[in-house]
Amino acid sequence: MNELELKYGCNPNQKPSRIFMKNGADLPIRVLCGKPGYINFLDAFNGWQLVTELKEAMGLPAAASFKHVSPAGAAVGLPLSDTLAKIYWVDDLGDLSPLASAYARARGADRMSSFGDFISLSDICDVSTARLIKREVSDGVIAPGYEPEALELLKAKKNGNYNVIEIDPSYVPAPLETKEVFGITFEQGRNELKIDENCLSNIVTTNREIPESARIDLLIALITLKYTQSNSVCYAKGGQAIGIGAGQQSRVHCTRLAGQKADNWLLRQCPKVLNLPFVEHIKRADRDNAIDNYIGEEWMDVLAEGAWQRVFTEKPDVFTVQEKRAWLDQMKEVALASDAFFPFSDNIERAKKSGVQYIAQPGGSVRDDDVIACCNKYHMAMAFTGFRLFHH
Repeated sequence: MNELELKYGCNPNQKPSRIFMKNGADLPIRVLCGKPGYINFLDAFNGWQLVTELKEAMGLPAAASFKHVSPAGAAVGLPLSDTLAKIYWVDDLGDLSPLASAYARARGADRMSSFGDFISLSDICDVSTARLIKREVSDGVIAPGYEPEALELLKAKKNGNYNVIEIDPSYVPAPLETKEVFGITFEQGRNELKIDENCLSNIVTTNREIPESARIDLLIALITLKYTQSNSVCYAKGGQAIGIGAGQQSRVHCTRLAGQKADNWLLRQCPKVLNLPFVEHIKRADRDNAIDNYIGEEWMDVLAEGAWQRVFTEKPDVFTVQEKRAWLDQMKEVALASDAFFPFSDNIERAKKSGVQYIAQPGGSVRDDDVIACCNKYHMAMAFTGFRLFHH
């Protein structure tokens, strides 16, 4: 089959819609369940490329959680600490497989943004991963295969309408890619840039020490940015993205957005948040919303309205600005990557507030010296990769 008709394009008024192979070859995918749409396939194919590269670079199963053609989270399958298992709502699932751990991390990085995501898995979907997926709100999944029991679990999701896509892992796309905008065809070579340890060899700061764990996080951040709508910035720690800023016109706004998401991830691990007194049987999405409100500036409004009674058995103490700052000031060893150079040192100043100590960026700004000096002020280590990762 070299063509698949879709319900509609990006919006219901955009018809007809299809995916197809121009050369007459068969599509490298099979739809095993559901009827994926135009945006589903954009997320699936971008996510598949991302997890494939993560797996190749790290030698570990990888997963990504995509929304609107950018990742909300991406990770490799490292074991979860008790704290991470709790904030990702998987502490009741027992031991997770490496692939399930990768998805728990990818989903848990920014659970608000991952609500209704499209999932990409680097490896055959096992039962452990399927059980985790089955209970989350998600549009679909793409993987190179599915264990029989895992497939049955996924087929039962959404009353049998959950989108399950199997992709041929041996498929290699053509070296040239095209797309049409306003009836005009654009053509370019695929971005086949290989991201590996060599990308981090040009360290330009006084501090030249980047430990192995930070190198892994920087590579994860760079590979994630390769498939994130630009401008984009990614914070990473412990084998996963923890804050992704995408599609911002200003780089410092992108750094702030990604930093705010990273801060939320860090604050969720604070005992004051871990011990919130939720009412029994509250849904995971409602818990996520409540935590987001509790961490954010809206909490005083929630208190004033008495809305806390819907989610908590008793009114929690206010999480003060001073308490949040004190917790974040303990955070260290965070990695940060940018898809293009930092034009001003304000990006570094913002990154410092989220515990960033290691940075990878292309370099090449007329103010590189200012950016390097700012890194030196905070004893950060920064590598110039020499390449840009714009993605549109």
